[in-house]
Amino acid sequence: MSIFVNKDTKVLVQGITGNEGSFHTRQCISYGTRIVAGVTPGKGGQKMDDVPVFNTVAGAVKETGADASLIFVPPPFGADAIMEAADAGVSLIVAITEGIPILDMVKVKNFLSSKKCRLIGPNCPGIITPEECKVGIMPGMIHKKGHVGVVSRSGTLTYEVVDQLTKNGMGQSTCIGIGGDPVNGTNFIDVLSAFEADPDTHAMVMVGEIGGSAEEDAAAYIKAHVTKPVVGFIAGLTAPPGRRMGHAGAIISGSSGTGDAKIKAFKENGIHVCENLGRIGQICKEVF
Repeated sequence: MSIFVNKDTKVLVQGITGNEGSFHTRQCISYGTRIVAGVTPGKGGQKMDDVPVFNTVAGAVKETGADASLIFVPPPFGADAIMEAADAGVSLIVAITEGIPILDMVKVKNFLSSKKCRLIGPNCPGIITPEECKVGIMPGMIHKKGHVGVVSRSGTLTYEVVDQLTKNGMGQSTCIGIGGDPVNGTNFIDVLSAFEADPDTHAMVMVGEIGGSAEEDAAAYIKAHVTKPVVGFIAGLTAPPGRRMGHAGAIISGSSGTGDAKIKAFKENGIHVCENLGRIGQICKEVF
């Protein structure tokens, strides 16, 4: 099993005719993902390679039965693209776009509250079930099918963790980058609960970072609800106080959201803490 995507997932790509959209669509198809449609307003009727392009998400869903959307549109149009997908009945929306304004995302969150769909991102690498389905921009070749679930706020750190897991002989059930923005869709707890319910996920790796309280909330959830072993890492421990890091959500206010507070929460709630990312593969091998 896996969570959220598998070999049967039918994906449409919003922004498929742009440079990023067309490049990563080809990468997903090469990996084996069922890309059934693209959407670019004004370019309906065309094709991107062999993929039919539609003017609207509703039209693409009606003709192809797509149940997931991968979004590459520019930031000013990101919120509308997410809401269009949700309005068309797409059950899983993966927004790669970076830089969608926070106020736009607040409107999106309110809109999605009345819809039966899941948003991953924005500003994320996407989701992959190894050897079945890639809906995102992650390098597929480093992944290996297995039993470790990976969830992270950082795209590049997700790749580093996955690479070390694979090199240490541990494949992955599903890997998800939830994104580093302060307002996003799926959060740590959503993913952890899905991994806990998935019989094919035997252990988990959670990669957090400074800023916000998502890691502390997830740690408390793990202690109360998760029975499988979890290894955790916090990025940004050496960041100077007050310095804004690459992710919009990595902002420390007062004593809240510090790396020390997050590591303390991890340890108090039974999470195996890795403080040297270069050893996370070895630590996972010892714990799992």
